[in-house]
Amino acid sequence: MSKVFKKTSGNGHIALYLGKRDFVDHVDSVEVVDGVVKVDPSGLNDRKVYVYLACAFRYGSEDLDVIGLSFRRDIWIQRVQVYPPVDGNSTKSPMQESLLKKVGEQGYPFSFQMPTDLPCSVSLQPGPNDSGKACGVDFEVKAYLANAPNNIDEVVEKKDTCRLMIRKIQFAPANNKAGPKADVTKQFLMTDKPVHLEASLEKEIYYHGDPITVKVKVNNETTKVVKKIKVSVEQLTSVVLYSSDTYSKPVCSEEFGETINANSTFEKSFQITPLLSNNKEKRGLSVDGRLKDEDTNLASTTLSQGEKEVQGIIVAYKVKVNLMVSSGGLLGGLTASDVTVELPLTLMSPKPAEVADIKIESVEA
Repeated sequence: MSKVFKKTSGNGHIALYLGKRDFVDHVDSVEVVDGVVKVDPSGLNDRKVYVYLACAFRYGSEDLDVIGLSFRRDIWIQRVQVYPPVDGNSTKSPMQESLLKKVGEQGYPFSFQMPTDLPCSVSLQPGPNDSGKACGVDFEVKAYLANAPNNIDEVVEKKDTCRLMIRKIQFAPANNKAGPKADVTKQFLMTDKPVHLEASLEKEIYYHGDPITVKVKVNNETTKVVKKIKVSVEQLTSVVLYSSDTYSKPVCSEEFGETINANSTFEKSFQITPLLSNNKEKRGLSVDGRLKDEDTNLASTTLSQGEKEVQGIIVAYKVKVNLMVSSGGLLGGLTASDVTVELPLTLMSPKPAEVADIKIESVEA
């Protein structure tokens, strides 16, 4: 049985109902955000009821807003009037039909269609000593009483509003393709022949928590010795707001004491598993958006069509394979150098099974 989420305003005059709080981005389209507002007209005092859906980037705690500065920037916002209704014959979804039967004659439906170039719900992990709400991208549905939909001079009191946070999420495509392959050839100073390194992944998409198998092939034609192999996963986070900044953070790294002698070949598969549980102390790491204090995971790879620039936070991953090569002579590690190859990695969650039927639950926010 699925839950229907309900939030009532402080004055009790309006109540917001949503059939779900996770809305799927299919890359070429996004699920419609629809719900119902229950309105008690007796306490409106000629005010109207509006609902808005906002996608915002939060880059500071609201507790710090002591000098009138906004620590939240709206990326996209849309408002609709639900009472008095302006289009009484609009098509209703099956979820809205079910909600209206439960809410009764005071129920009024609403819906929003998000564009495809909005980011998904992503938070930046706070440090161990940080407090307040995490920075990141969030989505909010809010119903409120006002005389005009967007009058900055009109004061809308908290008791005249009710809101629910929602998430925009992406799931891994059903068809998984063959994984990427990359290779590099490096020739060292004072050597005639090179080291050739090739790395590949078994498949294109890996689910959160699954081990990632990296196949490594080495053809060492030099007189040098490979002392060890390092396999790592890095998270690449692009914050696109006023400008575009990209930074990289390792989320998993393992060293393997494999020795590859001079003039020899090597082939082996290694497994590594990037987990958020092993990165709890890393400030600024991107994680999938969460509702209240529920568990989450490393942020999923952002899928896009590449036609429009997505504002907010864009997440990608790469696998790095690194050979530590030393001369093996008197100088040993002093003349060591690296041979490195990188592979793109798609890390996501599988689409869950569909759930039906309704159970109404009141929530905090």
